[in-house]
Amino acid sequence: MQLHRHEWGSGDRVAVLIHGIMSDHRTWHRVGPALAGHGYRVIAVDLRGHGRSPRGEYGAEIFAQDLIDTLPSGTALAIGHSLGGLALSLAVERLRPQRAVYSDPLWHFGAGDNAPDPALFTVFRHATTRMIKVFNPRWEHADAELEAAALRLWDVGTASALSSERERWGPPRSPAVPSLVQAAGQGFLLTQQQKTSLVECGFTVRTVEGAGHTIHRDNFEGFMESLTGWC
Repeated sequence: MQLHRHEWGSGDRVAVLIHGIMSDHRTWHRVGPALAGHGYRVIAVDLRGHGRSPRGEYGAEIFAQDLIDTLPSGTALAIGHSLGGLALSLAVERLRPQRAVYSDPLWHFGAGDNAPDPALFTVFRHATTRMIKVFNPRWEHADAELEAAALRLWDVGTASALSSERERWGPPRSPAVPSLVQAAGQGFLLTQQQKTSLVECGFTVRTVEGAGHTIHRDNFEGFMESLTGWC
């Protein structure tokens, strides 16, 4: 499936951005222009069931195949947040970016974790800007407004599909390309033991303090600083 794309910049190097569940390309409204300022042509997609992309069947492998169908291979940089990180990890061997960044990726979401069932995300379908700001006090008001708009376009069927397969998820056994994992200092998806294991497998892991799961919105400066040497 061809996904909706949004672009910033016109540099010689290409960077791709892949958002998390419930959101769309607008989550990158600060990151995209910042990378463009570093000389990239930045491509952000809307995953199927999100934003302006088509609807259909859902699942982690399906999201990954859509990336392969839509994005160019061999880009300089690929960044995936949450669900986008999971999808990127499943597509990375075929997309072969020069470098991959997994921002608090949705790898550890099984029954044994403390994280909630993805199906519970459906309760946020009608969240208002005010509610979003309450749950995300570090976000700028514009981020809360953009997320509320994205939620109105989101197909909750994506959460139900992910709920049924979540126990099969996990990180790659080794990085297919040089790979950075950004861990949220106040997140719930990566324990210290898991971060240590990723380092032992060959990943670079950097923790962004003062940030919850959506690092680039909670602490934009910390997010960009953690990319030092990777973009």
